Amino acid sequence: MINNNIFDELFVLELANNHWGKLERGIKIIEDFALVVRVNGVRAAIKLQFRDVDNFIHKNFKDRSDIRYIKKTLDTKMSKEQYAKMVDTVRRNGCITMATPFDEASVALCGELDLEMIKIASSDVNDWPLIEAIAKLRKPVIVSTGGSTLKDMDNIVTFFANRNIPLAVNHCVSIYPSEDNELDINQIDFLKKRYPNNVIGYSTHEYRSWDYSVMIAYAKGARTFERHIDINYDGIKVSPYCTLPEQADQWFKAFKKAKEMCGGSGDVKRVPPEKEIKYLDALVRGVYAKRDLPKGHKFRHATLSDDVYLAVPLQKGQISCREISENEELLCDVKKDAQIMIDDISSPYSSNAGLKKLIYERGMDV
Repeated sequence: MINNNIFDELFVLELANNHWGKLERGIKIIEDFALVVRVNGVRAAIKLQFRDVDNFIHKNFKDRSDIRYIKKTLDTKMSKEQYAKMVDTVRRNGCITMATPFDEASVALCGELDLEMIKIASSDVNDWPLIEAIAKLRKPVIVSTGGSTLKDMDNIVTFFANRNIPLAVNHCVSIYPSEDNELDINQIDFLKKRYPNNVIGYSTHEYRSWDYSVMIAYAKGARTFERHIDINYDGIKVSPYCTLPEQADQWFKAFKKAKEMCGGSGDVKRVPPEKEIKYLDALVRGVYAKRDLPKGHKFRHATLSDDVYLAVPLQKGQISCREISENEELLCDVKKDAQIMIDDISSPYSSNAGLKKLIYERGMDV
C-alpha cells in the first residue's frame, strides 16, 4: 500500500533560481520563509532547482545571452558545495528538503544530498529518461500537470503506482503570471475523480490573491500547495508570480481558515455539535391537547388533528411532532391546551430510559 500521507497539508515553497547564483541570497530566502513557516505551524518543503549547467546547455549555445532561458540558467549556476549548504540550511530550519532536477546528473545530486522529496516539473512529464532516473531514488514525488495531455498524466501516475512510489498530482497552469480567469481550479475536481489513489495538489503562478484561490482549492480537495517564493533584497526585482514572506503568511492563514470552515471529512455525515442540536430542538413543535382527552384514549392518524395541535415552545418532557404516532394510549386525563408529556402515554420512548432522558433534557423549562 502506497503511503501518500506525506503530502497531506504540505506547502512547497519553490525557491527556483531566485538565489541568482548567490549563496548568501539563497540562505536568506530560506531563513526568512522558514520563520513564517514556524510562526504559522505548517508543514513546508523548501524546493530548489538543480541543473548540471555545464552539460545542460549545448556548448554551441552557451554564449547566446539573447535566449532568456539559457541566460538565466547560466546566471544562476551554483556549485554542488553551495547547493549542499542551502540544503543543510533548509534542514536546520525545520523544513523538508526537496528539489526539481532537470537532468540525470541533478537526480544523482538529489540522491547524494539525501533529499526527502522530488518534484517533476510540468515541462518534464514525458521526459522518460529523467523520470526513470527519479524513480530509482525511491523518494516521494510531486508532479505538476501544466500543459500536459491526459495520456501524459495517465502514464506517469501508472508508472509510479506500479513501482509503489508515493506520487502527488498538482493541478498547474504554466502561465507566468496567471490571471484569475486562467486558474481553472475546477481541474482539481477532475484530478480527484481521475486519480482517487493520489493526493491532488495546487501549484499556482497567480499574483492577485494569496487567500481566495487556496481556500477554493482546499474546499475542492487539494491537499498540497505550491508557490514560488522570493524576497526584496539586494535591489533585485521580484517576479510578479513570486510570493513574499508577508504574502506567505496571508497564504498560510487563509489555508487554516479554509480548513476551519470546511470542517471534517466530506466522506461521512457530520455529527452535529450539542449546541446545534439544542438550538434546533427549540424550534421543534410540541404536542398539545386540542380538547379534553380521557385516560385510555388512543391516537389515530385519521383523527389526530381532532385530538391535538402542534405548537412552540417545546417543553422539557413533552412529546414533539417527532414522537406522536399511531395507537399511542393516554395513561391519564389531559386537559385542553395542556402539553402531552412522555409520561402521559404508552410509547417505546416512555419505556426506554435513554430516550426518555433525552426528551426530558431537551426543550425549555416552564
